Amino acid sequence: MRWLEAELPGARAAFTTRLGGVSADPFESLNLGLLTGDDPAAVRENRHRTAAALGLEPDRFLIGRQVHGVEIQARDAPPDPNGFAEPGSTEPAEVDGQATGAAGLVPLVFVADCLPVAVAGPGGVAMLHCGWRGLAGGIVERGARAVEATAAAIGPGIGRCCFEVGDEVLARFSYLDDGIADGRMLDLVEVTRRLLDRAGVIDVEAAELCTSCEAELFFSHRRDDGLTGRQAGLVWRNGDG
Repeated sequence: MRWLEAELPGARAAFTTRLGGVSADPFESLNLGLLTGDDPAAVRENRHRTAAALGLEPDRFLIGRQVHGVEIQARDAPPDPNGFAEPGSTEPAEVDGQATGAAGLVPLVFVADCLPVAVAGPGGVAMLHCGWRGLAGGIVERGARAVEATAAAIGPGIGRCCFEVGDEVLARFSYLDDGIADGRMLDLVEVTRRLLDRAGVIDVEAAELCTSCEAELFFSHRRDDGLTGRQAGLVWRNGDG
């Protein structure tokens, strides 16, 4: 397995790649998403491999059914049964972020072009699923507020090089001023940086890797016309798991 890591105040974030799992093409190989058409047994194995590689317990993960919205679920205990550890065992809530102030819990989001954004502060940690709809709707501000965020880590996502959008999308971010797009090519990382800054989060690290360009490392919904797997972003407090 290969993954990226980021250090946050009192916390650690990880961003998985597609390498090191058991899924067959077109989900080769570390697909973590159940709602993709992949074999559920392969998804379960991939999830348990991910947890083991990071030294975490799979039944401590927090996930939701992502709908490109702005809702964030705050939890102080893991669900039982746990939908991450046992895929399909429960129906997760329709949310696009997970937050916790509790020890030993691991907020996670699934991505395949959208940005996984980890935030940390005195109130805990949160992981946010940030596509353009969520960013426009205010998920960054909500996530930062939920944990009194002082720092953030932005994982791999589709880059400005590959993310062409329409005028109606560009208009949603026009208040952020120049530099967020090159023509119709929207820079989601720069948008996220500016939204974090507006939320008072200035300590920001970004992977700056494009999921669409890096086919050997990442799944990409746009590049693969929707038939693809999911990598993940996850965050937890140091010493927990």
